[in-house]
Amino acid sequence: MARRPRLAVAGELHHVLLRGHNGQAVFADDADRTTFAELLREPAARQGVAIHAYALLAAEIHLLVTPARAEALGRLVQSIGRRYVALYNRRHGRSGTLWDGRFRSSILDSKTLLLPAMLHIETMPARSGLAAAVQDWHWSSAAHHMGLRRDPLVTDHALYWQLGNTPFERERAHTVALSEAQQKPPEVRFDQAVAKALLLGPPEFVQIVTKVLGRPMVARPRGRPLGSPHHKTVPN
Repeated sequence: MARRPRLAVAGELHHVLLRGHNGQAVFADDADRTTFAELLREPAARQGVAIHAYALLAAEIHLLVTPARAEALGRLVQSIGRRYVALYNRRHGRSGTLWDGRFRSSILDSKTLLLPAMLHIETMPARSGLAAAVQDWHWSSAAHHMGLRRDPLVTDHALYWQLGNTPFERERAHTVALSEAQQKPPEVRFDQAVAKALLLGPPEFVQIVTKVLGRPMVARPRGRPLGSPHHKTVPN
């Protein structure tokens, strides 16, 4: 079966996921995470990919980004992936790839999903047990948006500025939102969308982006279509 093309549309919000091969860790320690973050900054700027939120976990890397050009997203991930693997292998005396195949991506409606997606990604370290609280994990964008430090990786999305008229107001609002999000079940819709390379947003957004992509990119119901001679219904 042919692989589905990667999702990438210029100017739209993307959730990008890189996973370790067979679920293995891609970071052995904090030094590896620091190396990855440092390697990410320059090619992201060069390729015109704005990073709005991120989380470097143990076996996964989550990025919330907007590429200026459709091809920029693939070029960024390819560049950083190869450079990081070479340095990681040299440092740890190993060979071979780190990644579980190609990176995954989904396209999100920024108007309705920017802030929920940011909260989903920034609470991941605490939810996965890497930190007691979101602000304690240095390798995510949470502390930046809470006003605890300035992160050179992060480019704030224009819609993030609607949280308040001043940096303090935005940081306070985001801190409250993170605390509330951490007390709720995680929004699995983001993980499902990025795993299946789907669009996520209201119908009008899906319709517009589908036309740009030239192919349907929404989840289809399981089973045979209604009306098919082999379609079966499940009793209530």
